[in-house]
Amino acid sequence: MSEWNYRTIIEPFKIKMVEPIPFTTAAERQAWLKKAGYNLFNIPAEKVTIDLLTDSGTSAMSALQWSALMRGDESYAGAKSFFVLEGMVKRIMGYSHVIPVHQGRAAERILFSVVGGKGKIVPGNTHFDTTRANITASGAQAVDLPCPEAAASQDDYPFKGNISLEALERLLKAKSQNIPLCLMTLTNNALGGQPASLENLRQTKKLLKKYKVPLFIDAARFAENAYFIKIREKGMSGKTVEEIAREIFSLADGAMMSAKKDAFANIGGFLALNDPAWAQKARNLLILTEGFPTYGGLAGRDLEAIAQGLLEVLDEDYLKYRLRSTAYLGEGLQRLGIPIICPVGAHAVYIDAKEFLAHIAPKKFPGHSLAVALYLEAGIRSCELGSLMFGQDAKMELVRLAIPRRVYTQSHIDWVIEVFERIVNKKETLPGFRIVSAPKELRHFTARLAPVG
Repeated sequence: MSEWNYRTIIEPFKIKMVEPIPFTTAAERQAWLKKAGYNLFNIPAEKVTIDLLTDSGTSAMSALQWSALMRGDESYAGAKSFFVLEGMVKRIMGYSHVIPVHQGRAAERILFSVVGGKGKIVPGNTHFDTTRANITASGAQAVDLPCPEAAASQDDYPFKGNISLEALERLLKAKSQNIPLCLMTLTNNALGGQPASLENLRQTKKLLKKYKVPLFIDAARFAENAYFIKIREKGMSGKTVEEIAREIFSLADGAMMSAKKDAFANIGGFLALNDPAWAQKARNLLILTEGFPTYGGLAGRDLEAIAQGLLEVLDEDYLKYRLRSTAYLGEGLQRLGIPIICPVGAHAVYIDAKEFLAHIAPKKFPGHSLAVALYLEAGIRSCELGSLMFGQDAKMELVRLAIPRRVYTQSHIDWVIEVFERIVNKKETLPGFRIVSAPKELRHFTARLAPVG
């Protein structure tokens, strides 16, 4: 596809297997919403027509991944499938120690159990929900230091996922002795799926080295970030995505990854790092709660699928299609006058619900109101990223339309745009919401709500 000169960028794959999607009535959807406490996480998947809740674990695996499952070695200790995964991670990332886990948040919990604790501070470009929760659970403080350009939601600055070097240096000068590491999330999911530049990562590393603070990467969408660098950053167009990815990881002391994103896997993840002392402590915790270090809570077949997915995601024809197909949805919403985070990221389109539903105050969750309206109108499930998810730490009031990898076609996306056209025509009638009950941590997953106004 590198020489593709047509307006339409087609899917770089063929469909080999299909499954039906459900269609429901408005009355059924209203009943399910009420039963679920107006929380879309509580809606059964069989009651969802187009599911844009998350791109995590929802990808379609390839024929090669399915065949890799048959190679899975289910030995308890020393399974050959572990060494397949370890070899692929070392090829791309270069770290000495590879520790598999059942998903990304397990890597977060283990890492911050090792390096966190009361009085510790973990800065980053912007921490996502489970990352923040696991930092906080260790007793440490999560600090977001996004670049100033990230605040201008509809500006086309190409690397809004950057960390603010000025803010980071101020924090390092004052508190470096309390900072166990700095975490860069690639891409920056909480602020619109925006990439960080290679130059920003280089300068971050230089600054951290001065204060002897390690750099870690949240690599869930590392390939998407690397491709953005290739097409947007000066001097990068001649490099392959794998070469760019290697340079990204060479700047860091370790990485954690939910393989449910850029590795196309339905489950799994890993922690990779160089420090042998940290690695030993991490393995001890792994054995306590996940499993033996060569399977980490995963079946051997999962390890094989992740390794194959890490290879496939570096395919630039796929990445070109991925970015273009997401931008297609963003362009459709913009034609309707719907404010979105610009430029469009790779894994999702983010709607600025605070601007779109200006009649609903942030304390009444405008993002959640829009998400509920989408489901009620047509059975589309999305995700609020605002005051409901992040509470007082919310930077914006967003609705994320996360696109599962290799799952939906253009006609599905055209239909989503058509549904939004109906929402636009009645947006002033949408109500706010209040929380009826919710846990203290990660409340958006299980909270129950009710409409107000």
